Amino acid sequence: MRGSDDGQKNLFSYVSLEDRIPKGHPLRNVRKMADAAFEDMEDAFGQMYSPIGRPSIAPEMLLRALLLQVLFTIRSERQLMEQLEYNLLYRWFVGLEIDDAVWSHSTFSKNRDRLLRTDISQRFFEAIRQQANSNRLLSREHFSVDGTLIDACASMKSFRPKDEEEGDDGDDRPSGRNVAVDFKGERRSNATHESKTDPDARLIRRKGTAARMCYAGHLLTENRNGLIVDAELTHANGYAEREAASAMVSRVEGTHRITVGADKGYDTPAFLETMREMGGTPHIARTVRSKLDGRTTRHEGYAISLRRRKMTEERFGWMKVIGMMRKLRHRGKEKVGWIFTFTAAACNLVMMERLLREA
Repeated sequence: MRGSDDGQKNLFSYVSLEDRIPKGHPLRNVRKMADAAFEDMEDAFGQMYSPIGRPSIAPEMLLRALLLQVLFTIRSERQLMEQLEYNLLYRWFVGLEIDDAVWSHSTFSKNRDRLLRTDISQRFFEAIRQQANSNRLLSREHFSVDGTLIDACASMKSFRPKDEEEGDDGDDRPSGRNVAVDFKGERRSNATHESKTDPDARLIRRKGTAARMCYAGHLLTENRNGLIVDAELTHANGYAEREAASAMVSRVEGTHRITVGADKGYDTPAFLETMREMGGTPHIARTVRSKLDGRTTRHEGYAISLRRRKMTEERFGWMKVIGMMRKLRHRGKEKVGWIFTFTAAACNLVMMERLLREA
C-alpha cells in the first residue's frame, strides 16, 4: 500500500535526543572518555571563572565542540555552529537539547579563546593518557619519536626585514590589496627577517622542497598500539627534532631502561649519547657514518622498533588530514601549541575507542 504525503507535521516530538543516537555509535564511547577526563579537570575549570557574573558557555561544552571540529574536519567556527543547528548527533555530543539555541560563531570564538590562554589542552591530553594507561593500552618500555613541519598561517610575502616599518613596502597601491613582491636575488634568513603576520613562524626548507613558513610538531608514541604519550610544538629549525625528542624522553615516568626508535635524522653522536645518559637505548635508523654498532643492531628488538616507528608517522597523517594540522588556522606559538596538543588527544580518543571496542 502506498504511503500518503499529506505534509501534516506533528507539533510535538516524544522521542528524546538520547534515543535518536544509535547504541553502538563510536561517539558514545568517545564522549564517555571525554566526560571522564572533564571530571578530573573540574578544579582547573573552577579556577578559570569568576564565582559571580553572567554564566558563560560551559567549558565542557566548548571542549566537546572543539572535539567535533577536529574529529569531523569542520574548517571554521561558523560552519560548526551551522552544523549544530540541524545535526542531532552533534547536538547530543556537545550537550545541547533539541530546543536549545545555538551560540553565534563570534560568541563561541570569544569563549574558546579563554581556554586557549590556559593549560587546559595539556591537562586534557594527560587525562586521556591516564585512561589509556589504566586500560593497559600503553607500553612502558618501548617508544618511538618523530617530528614534522606544519605550515604556518603566514605567507611568504609576510616574511619581511625585522627593522622594516609597517607600510614600508614601496608600493603605492591602495591598502588592503595583495602587494606584488619580487624576492629574486634577495638574501633572507630568520636572523634578519620575520613574518609580519606570525612572528613565531620560521622560514625553513627541507631537501628537495621549497622554503616555507612553518612550525615543528613532535610526537612520542609507545610501540604497543601507537598511542601518543607526549606532544610538543617548537620553532622550526635544524635542531628542533632532537631537542624536542630529548625533552619528551626525559618526561617518561620511571627509572627503568627504555628503547627509543627514530629515523636517520636523529642519528648523531650527541643525540645517541643523550639517550644513553637518560637510560634509553637508541633504536635509530643508521646513516653511513653511524656510531651505532652491533651491540644494539644485532638484537631482534632493534628491527621491531624500526618497523613500529612508522606508527608515529601515521599519527601525524591523521592529525594533518583529519585534524586540520596540515595548514594552520591560528597564529602564535602558544595558540598553535594548544591546538597541536588538543589534536593529539583527539587522535588518542579515536584509537582508544577502537581498541577498547575490539578488546
